Amino acid sequence: MELRHLTYFKAVAEELNFRKAADRLFISQPGLSRQIKQLEEELGVLLFERDKKHVVLTAPGAYLKGEVEAVLNHLETTKQQLLELAAGREGELRIGFLGSAANQVLPNLLRELNAHYPAISTSLEELSNSLQVEMIQKDKLDLGFVRVASLPEGLERKVAHRDSFSVVVPQDHPLQESDFHSLSQFAKEPFILFSSDYSNHYYEQIMGICREAGFQPKIKHKSVHALTIFRLVENGLGVAIVPSSLLVGYQVPVRGMRIPGIPQFTELSMIWKSANRNPVLGKALSLI
Repeated sequence: MELRHLTYFKAVAEELNFRKAADRLFISQPGLSRQIKQLEEELGVLLFERDKKHVVLTAPGAYLKGEVEAVLNHLETTKQQLLELAAGREGELRIGFLGSAANQVLPNLLRELNAHYPAISTSLEELSNSLQVEMIQKDKLDLGFVRVASLPEGLERKVAHRDSFSVVVPQDHPLQESDFHSLSQFAKEPFILFSSDYSNHYYEQIMGICREAGFQPKIKHKSVHALTIFRLVENGLGVAIVPSSLLVGYQVPVRGMRIPGIPQFTELSMIWKSANRNPVLGKALSLI
């Protein structure tokens, strides 16, 4: 098995069309078919079910697709690290994060990195929980900041920040913080919530808080972006429940009131892949 076999397999697995994959790879279609057949013979399994009209991955093929993506991504990372070292630079740390991490946790980490390892560069992407987990598994990210209840095998976590929950209301909302005693006071209000796509665990937490307050929230709008939620609240379209720290850093005319008397809290976790061999990651972890 050679590297080209994996590259060719990845192209066919993504296109599910030998002609399109061959065009993408700038080789002939018969040549590509021969390479895939060699790979199947080497592995002793059928990777694709194919006829004149359709190409689909077999179960072994689908498994190999995920593994090949991780291998090729790791090789690309190694190449980039070599270039960084050859140029006299320390290396790059690829970080995924939720919007709430950008207010305090992420800036603190970047300041520490800059102070202790000024030669390290960072690449930052605001991404959903699930996408961060997937990209870390496939070696497309080194570090993530997520809100999840559990992680796949091979990933590690450390709690970066523990937070309370707050209700967000328009500036002119009649209820003042001094009169806020229970979330049940908002039972008749429309709610604007983070979509379950943001974090299913977080969404279920919010539903649980409302149930314990004795009502089922009337959800009018959902979003995965905090700024969108705040803008909708600002315009009187409902109230929202968010991590309290999310209220810092957004210049939007809304008010936040911490929900009193509830045991629930939310955790922002830092996650990484145990097998990640980017030397820069170890240095970043040592600063947390």
